[in-house]
Amino acid sequence: MVIFGVALLAICMLSGVFLGELLGLSLGIEANVGGVGIAMLMLVLIVDHLKKRGKLSQAAQDGLGFWSAMYIPIVIAMSASQNVAGALDGGPLAIVAGVAAVAISWMVVPILSTSKREEVFDGALDENHLTGGEEINVRDIK
Repeated sequence: MVIFGVALLAICMLSGVFLGELLGLSLGIEANVGGVGIAMLMLVLIVDHLKKRGKLSQAAQDGLGFWSAMYIPIVIAMSASQNVAGALDGGPLAIVAGVAAVAISWMVVPILSTSKREEVFDGALDENHLTGGEEINVRDIK
């Protein structure tokens, strides 16, 4: 049942928005600073904590999975559209900073994926051997 995740999601969202407003006020900014990110982190941490303690039924886990999958992309899309509009109004420095962040991220992804791939393949089994000692030829399976 997907309804089980709604209460926890709402609590995280309201708490995150409240904390984001407090953070904005403490920094002297009249805006919510990081409220959505705080809410998402709270949701992930609370769900993980409840799973480890065995406090969530399978139906509750399914509901939280559904609402997490719905919540995160929608909120990210809304935040991204606001950030782009603000950046365009903010002048060229905001646009240059955004382009630089994306370019650096694109350059780092191949480096990170290469280092992880080597670690995974070093410990992998040979493709022609099963763990029980039985040998097969994977390419001959039809």
